[in-house]
Amino acid sequence: MRRSRMSKTLGIAIAVTLSLSACGGGSGGGSAAGGSPDPNKVITAYSNEPQNPLLPANTNEVYGGRVVEMLFEGLRSYDANGKPVNALAESIDTTDSQNWTIKVKQGAKFTNGEPITAKTFVDSWNFAALSTNLQNNGYFFESIQGYDAVSAVKESKGADGKTTSTPAPTAKTMSGLTAKDDSTIQVKLAQPEADWSLRLGYSAFYPLPPEALKDPKAFGENPVGNGPYKMAKATGSWVHDQSLSLVKNPDYTGPRAPKNGGITFKFYTDPGPAYTDLQADNLDVTDVLPSNALKTYTTDFQDRNASKPVAANSTLNIPGYNPNFQGEAGKLRRQALSYAINREEIAKVVFSGTRTPAKGFAPPVIDGFTADIPGSEVLSYDPNKAKDLWAQADKIRPYDASKPLLIGSNTDGGNKEWVDAVANNFKNNLGIQAQIQPFAKFAELLNLRKSQSLPGLARAGWQGDYPSLYNFLGPVWATGASSNYEKYSNPQFDKLLKEGLASKTTEEANAKFNQAQEILFQDLPGLPLWDQNRAIVWSNNVVKAESGWNGQILYYDIQAK
Repeated sequence: MRRSRMSKTLGIAIAVTLSLSACGGGSGGGSAAGGSPDPNKVITAYSNEPQNPLLPANTNEVYGGRVVEMLFEGLRSYDANGKPVNALAESIDTTDSQNWTIKVKQGAKFTNGEPITAKTFVDSWNFAALSTNLQNNGYFFESIQGYDAVSAVKESKGADGKTTSTPAPTAKTMSGLTAKDDSTIQVKLAQPEADWSLRLGYSAFYPLPPEALKDPKAFGENPVGNGPYKMAKATGSWVHDQSLSLVKNPDYTGPRAPKNGGITFKFYTDPGPAYTDLQADNLDVTDVLPSNALKTYTTDFQDRNASKPVAANSTLNIPGYNPNFQGEAGKLRRQALSYAINREEIAKVVFSGTRTPAKGFAPPVIDGFTADIPGSEVLSYDPNKAKDLWAQADKIRPYDASKPLLIGSNTDGGNKEWVDAVANNFKNNLGIQAQIQPFAKFAELLNLRKSQSLPGLARAGWQGDYPSLYNFLGPVWATGASSNYEKYSNPQFDKLLKEGLASKTTEEANAKFNQAQEILFQDLPGLPLWDQNRAIVWSNNVVKAESGWNGQILYYDIQAK
């Protein structure tokens, strides 16, 4: 997210899979000895300052996403293995994969007592999709008929040559979305999409109360939801740059019933102090470990650790607005950078084997993954080829070496060590100066990426929003997509994605999506680095903790003592 999440653009360092059992040096998510669960005790969890106010359709990074997912509930949810289960949906039906009928359960309410009806969803989705509302996740409604009209933008170039997009919708509501009655949502898609309902558990599709639509900014500071938790108090629950406190929602009856009394997310800019706090039982759970703890966490937290592959990956993105990486010379340099990175060594030495070198733009745990995509050989380590490609590029257009190549990265997730290693690869194999551009807050990096203001490369990552190969491609690389911060665009790539979405079977869809990956390997808007294993550790105050299919800690399932 978090939302994908998390649509989520990853702000964490340690995180890939569906339905694989947990493993690790301890109980793999089991119980620590001693103590009885206390269902009313509040647990403390590692996090960082969210990028934006907490509106579901505007939250597409992991730290904000983990809060939003606890505050809200949608039509569907996902179990620990990524299987969708109905939450507020009584039923979701279609006869042709284009026209959908959704029955909303009766009696659902927000924590302020307001009812949740079919109209609530229709209003919330239209709000999210309307371009003038500037919601990051509006892109997720692109499949619905009439989305083009509400999402339209006007592009213009300024004196500095930069393209500016201005909202210019021709309608305020999507024509394919209606509330037939209080409990029935009718959805018509622009084309048949057999797996459309799979994404309805993602946070962009959460319902919002009327007050959110009237004053989104104010609502985002003190959101009112319908999920397992609610803000601890009307004001002051979110102390910016310090913490955010949630308490159990006593009226919640969905599939994610809390086993604790609440969650206080404590914000850290460095995982080292958080690790020390955990050892002293001053923090209860973390999914971000300092690099120097990757070899020792299983002994430091015996019987209080778990690790498993999850649906998340890491990339090094190359902004198209950087002159050094434009045109034919730029294409060669992108390839050279990729060949220059020793992914195997970094995964082994820096990450102590908690990473797997990437073989594609999606992790291997996602259905449809293949390691044999034409062009993927560029992910192998070949310093001689890297030097040759760089030299070829210099013959076309010399590299501007007046400044070192900066690699923008947040430092809170133990990222500095691997970024330094990649920078050394570039120095040793390409003969260029490279170094980290550090950010204490992940949000700061995201904001510069969004404004296309980074002077160099950007550390990036993706945590699955819903278990689909498309989710690792569309929201990140499609033209105009919510998390396509570097504004990559290729019409052929977009065409293959649309053809995949319109496929009648998952197998046909995945074949198209993998063809789309061939385009990405030709263009290399980003360099896949590694797929992630999620390691988590917990304090003596916790009986049990585990992460779900996409690496998100199942906070509601944590038992405290």
